[in-house]
Amino acid sequence: MFYNSIRNVMRRRNMLKAPPGISVAEAARRMAKKNVGAIVVMEGERLVGIFTERDVVFRVVARGFDVKTTRIAQAMTRRPYTIGPEEPFGYALLIMHDKGFRHLPVIENGKVVGIVSARGALDPDLEDFACEATRRKKLQSEYERRRLAVPK
Repeated sequence: MFYNSIRNVMRRRNMLKAPPGISVAEAARRMAKKNVGAIVVMEGERLVGIFTERDVVFRVVARGFDVKTTRIAQAMTRRPYTIGPEEPFGYALLIMHDKGFRHLPVIENGKVVGIVSARGALDPDLEDFACEATRRKKLQSEYERRRLAVPK
C-alpha cells in the first residue's frame, strides 16, 4: 500500500473543484453531497488553495463567521503543498503527517489531476480488518454450533 504510486490511490471522481468566491455554506453542501473532506480551489485551471472540513470548523465556525457570507477564499489554505502522481503513497503520508494536514492535491504537468487523503491509507486496511472480523465471527459461530451439537 505505502509503495503504491499516488496515481493508484488518488481520487479523481470524487475530487471537488470550486472557485474561491463560493460561500462556506455552499462548499459544505457540496462536500457533504460527495462525502469528501476537501475542495480544490481553482481560478480557471490554476490551483489557488484547498478548503477542508477543518477550515470550516477552525477558521469559520470557531471564529464566529457567517457560513453564508464568508467565502472559501477567506478560510482556505493558499498555495497548498502538492505531490506528483508517481510518488509513493507513503511519501504523501509522511508529508501530511509532518505538516499536519490530511489532503494533498496531485499535480501532473501543471494541472490538478486528483487528490490524495490520509483516509486513503486507512480505507483498505479497515476493509481488510472488517472482513477478517466477520470471518472470525462466522468461524466462532460455527465452532459454537458444532460444539453444542456434539452429545456429551
